[in-house]
Amino acid sequence: MGQIHATTIFAIHHKGQCAMAGDGQVTLGNAVVMKHTAKKVRRLFNGKVLAGFAGSVADAFTLFEMFEAKLNEYNGNLQRASVEVAKQWRGDKMLRQLEAMLLVMDEKTLLLVSGTGEVIEPDDGILAIGSGGNYALSAGRALKQHAGDALSASEIAKAALQTAADICVFTNHNIILEAL
Repeated sequence: MGQIHATTIFAIHHKGQCAMAGDGQVTLGNAVVMKHTAKKVRRLFNGKVLAGFAGSVADAFTLFEMFEAKLNEYNGNLQRASVEVAKQWRGDKMLRQLEAMLLVMDEKTLLLVSGTGEVIEPDDGILAIGSGGNYALSAGRALKQHAGDALSASEIAKAALQTAADICVFTNHNIILEAL
């Protein structure tokens, strides 16, 4: 049996708003769509934090649990919880095998957390991960730059995911959108 993967998460801070969107497709290997309605974006810490994953589904659930525990341990401090998860993820022999990435955000901060120890905060308030991530990132940056105040963070996030779904075979149009 091949690896089950879930793809394409986009997040943005824009005009004092923040939004995260993810598609619903879960793919087995490179050939079979197993599910169309997966929920890859979740609210954590009493709805004050958004988290989204791309990668192996089982690995992502492990990381969600680990991140939520650190978030609770550090009383909602997103940066501290992210750094601690990255350190634990990178430092543990078993956890290093996890194949997933996380985007996490609150009203002030947006971060990418990876198993190689990276915790990255973007310069422009936009991040995307997964197989359609580069398509969503490109669309989101163009919309933010050229639409200015005409679009909200949620509208940009949804449009970026729709663009990725039009291009990437591992991304579908069943979009889950959360905003803070």
